[in-house]
Amino acid sequence: MTQTSTPPIAQRRPHAITHHGITVSDDYAWLRDPGYPDVKDKDVLAYLEAENSWFEAAMAPRKPLLDTLFQEMKGRIKEDDQSVPQKDGDYVYWRAFETGAQYRKWYRKPVAGGDDQLILDEPALAEGHDYFRLGAMSVSPDGRYLAYAIDTNGSERFEARIKDLFSGEILPEVIPDTLSSLVWTSDSKGLLYGLANENWRTDNARLHWLGQSVESDVELFHEDDEGFRVSIGLTSSEKYIVIATGDHVTSEAWLLPADNPTAKPLLVAARKAGREYDVDEHEGTLYIRTNDTHPNFRLARATLEAPDQWEEVIGADAHFYLTDFTLFKSFYVTEGRQDGLDQIELRDYATHTPKRIPFPEASYSASLDDNPEYDVTKLRIGYESMVTPDTIYDYDLATGELAVLKVQEIPSGYDATRYATERLMIPARDGTQIPVSIVYPKDFPRDGSAPLHLYGYGAYGIAMEPGFSTSRLSLLDRGFAFALAHIRGGDDLGQQWYLDGKLDKRSNSFTDFVDVAKGLVERGYASRGRISISGGSAGGELMGAVINSDPDLWGAVVAHVPFVDVLNTMLDETLPLTPGEWPEWGNPIEDEAAFRTIHSYDPYANVKAQPYPPLMVTAGLNDPRVTYWEPAKWVARLRATKTDDNILLLKTNMGAGHGGKSGRFESLHETAEEFAFILWQLGVED
Repeated sequence: MTQTSTPPIAQRRPHAITHHGITVSDDYAWLRDPGYPDVKDKDVLAYLEAENSWFEAAMAPRKPLLDTLFQEMKGRIKEDDQSVPQKDGDYVYWRAFETGAQYRKWYRKPVAGGDDQLILDEPALAEGHDYFRLGAMSVSPDGRYLAYAIDTNGSERFEARIKDLFSGEILPEVIPDTLSSLVWTSDSKGLLYGLANENWRTDNARLHWLGQSVESDVELFHEDDEGFRVSIGLTSSEKYIVIATGDHVTSEAWLLPADNPTAKPLLVAARKAGREYDVDEHEGTLYIRTNDTHPNFRLARATLEAPDQWEEVIGADAHFYLTDFTLFKSFYVTEGRQDGLDQIELRDYATHTPKRIPFPEASYSASLDDNPEYDVTKLRIGYESMVTPDTIYDYDLATGELAVLKVQEIPSGYDATRYATERLMIPARDGTQIPVSIVYPKDFPRDGSAPLHLYGYGAYGIAMEPGFSTSRLSLLDRGFAFALAHIRGGDDLGQQWYLDGKLDKRSNSFTDFVDVAKGLVERGYASRGRISISGGSAGGELMGAVINSDPDLWGAVVAHVPFVDVLNTMLDETLPLTPGEWPEWGNPIEDEAAFRTIHSYDPYANVKAQPYPPLMVTAGLNDPRVTYWEPAKWVARLRATKTDDNILLLKTNMGAGHGGKSGRFESLHETAEEFAFILWQLGVED
């Protein structure tokens, strides 16, 4: 396994599982260390290290290309960049990168005047760690304390700390294993948080009083359903703390007075299977976004005295998907998608008449940006498209004017007129029209001769926004088109779009992606075997499914932390995410139909003796979401089964988790590796 001249071959150790009278073999089950998350098994580590050595050996000749790509990508990043300052109470806050820094520094300045104050130094916190990620952070209402959480190994078990911003002192209280937002009580003396239990599930909301030992913290709420997760937030007015619990299809919310967190919680509405809702408060009136009458959600209101008696404010609409709402003192904002395109609307509390903010392009991404204050005269808005860099606006409520505050700067230069973007509709095999966002050089040929990269996800109701990417320019400038397939399973066209790609309809996501690729070939954007594809996590599952079904379509495939061992994972209720995932994928333990459905598409179970396209796979040893053994087992079975000589690579980050390496330049390096692999396999190397 230590040789690098040939790929490593994992041992086959016969193992099988039987459910519902169906036996499934799993000869690579041994790659799961029984001590996980503490991985120490020598055979497991030896295999992963051998795969890493093979990856390094195979990619070594690509180093000049990789270095070129990395320098291109780095050259498009403004190294000494900073965010647009935003007022919140008595201070103006912003964050900034220094030249050469991997991580940000966080600053504030008194509105009344005074010096800049460094409130959090990420580079200092990251020093000495191979991995660093800042999680939740929150300044207390009186401006004195900063609560923040950090992860130094990628396991997403954050350690919460508290800093006195007046003295610079780090308080002695340290809260390990947090997995939630950090929410202050209104007197700035208490902090609410959630702990991850032994199965990496947040089933609680706890209260810590400053100056007290963490051991004496009080549990305010506990969730008994193993499939539900607890989250903590504040209403827009900051009068109430919201404790929410739910899974992928059902939710429930409780309210606590922010000035009396130990009071009896107020239940907004008891959970009903299949009903989701979220809640905010304005002047004693509750506003509730819910899918109780239609998958696309509606907005209702209720009183604090009868919080479960809902009166409709905005009805559900088959063409408008209500994704969010934000309450301000004198108006409120709804966000959603009209036939798949982002819309932001302002409404008054008296008439609820919508005023839509117009945007200039046919395909774009737009949303509220940082708006921390309740009483405002301007709204901060973010906007971008596949050809327009990230742009921050202030929208003047009185005049309706959009003022540009910042446009993403690209130091090495960028000319938007060199590129074109379109929104296409391509029919799936069942006749459903699938949206596709595509960008390409202006001189891109439509004869199938040029390469194309196709990206997809299609799960959990997560939409693929047609946004801007500086890294993507390295493909476009080498003649590629880049397309996003808005397949079912995401909520790109509304909640029904999501429902039509989950559970027993899961295969729609895979066939949509394949049919989009074939449609792009028919339209001359690509040709078979000249399409590179990529996806991560559930998008990695997508990659596994489509290379099993249509291997000859793809010229190169990159699967990041791919969720490919779906059946085994959904059968193991001890894994962190499994009970909460059953509403998304099905419960194969209790439901034979779900077992058969998952088994029918499971990428690992359906590896077959056939040619496969060139494939690059990544994993994270500390990943709690897609455990490292899923990609490892998949690669082992592919290597033992496939009938071609195409390259197959597995890279496991031994000190990172689901998101890969941390730091803006380290993550760029991994993108450069991905692009170098794609260019190598499609024969577009410099």
